[in-house]
Formats: sequence, C-alpha cells, structure tokens
Amino acid sequence: MGRKKRVYKKKTYEDPVYRDSVVARFINRLMQRGKKGIAERILYDVFDRIAEKKLGKEPIDIFKRAVENCKPFVAVRSRRVGGATYQVPMEVRPERRQSLAIRWLITYAQERKGKSMYEKLGDEIIDAYNGTGGAIRKKEDVHKMAEANKAFAHYRW
Repeated sequence: MGRKKRVYKKKTYEDPVYRDSVVARFINRLMQRGKKGIAERILYDVFDRIAEKKLGKEPIDIFKRAVENCKPFVAVRSRRVGGATYQVPMEVRPERRQSLAIRWLITYAQERKGKSMYEKLGDEIIDAYNGTGGAIRKKEDVHKMAEANKAFAHYRW
C-alpha cells in the first residue's frame, strides 16, 4: 500500500480575453519570474501577428491546431528489469500530451534566431500549424524512439 495521498487535479482557469483554458496554461508556462502580464502581452501579440499573416482562420483556431499537431501519442519510459534498463513505449495521458506540446512549442521558439519572443513564438506556432518546425520534429523523434523500442512493450507496468 502506498504512503502517498491521492493527488487531485488542479482547477483550470480561463484567460480573460479568449476564455480558454489552453491559452491560460500556455500563458502560465510562458511566464518567467512571475511576470504574467508580459507573458500575456507576448501571446496576444503572437495572435495579432498570426492575424496579420491572413492564413484564413482565426488566430485562436490556428493556435489550437498547432498545439494539437504537437501532441505526442506514445513516449518511452525507462524500466529496470533484472539489472538492465529498457526504454518501454507507453501511451501518454491527455493532460501530459498537452503539457508536452506546450513545453515543446515554447522551448523551440526560444531556440530560434530572431528579434523578439513574440516573433519567434509566432513563427513556431505557424510552423507547427503547417506541420513543420522544432516541436513537430521533437514529436516525430519521440514516436520514432517508441517505434524502435516496440519489442520491449511487454515490460509495461
């Protein structure tokens, strides 16, 4: 019997402009040193930049599609069996899928060469919407790793 108590899921809030919990989670992940106003301004500037590109859809729809495109379905987890460590492919829970997608979008936007964060993040979101970019490449790498280690799937717990 485990000693830890049950961890309850935290209540998700909505952002004030779009009334969407995914946008609120993205803003919280983008925030650094508690400066939420700056994180909000960056993301809303990204939405303005996406609207200027005239992709034929609302910026919020493009953002949601980009996050959806980056979500991994399977990932590998280390499992130690008899002195050997195996990379066991496992399905990813929906909440973690979203968290990974958001994290990858922000990370690969920060690694881009560019002038400001809103330009880099805007380009990364548009690339993810189109099926290219660093976050999509990371998702594909994770899926390839899981496919390569499919033989160890019977070690799943």
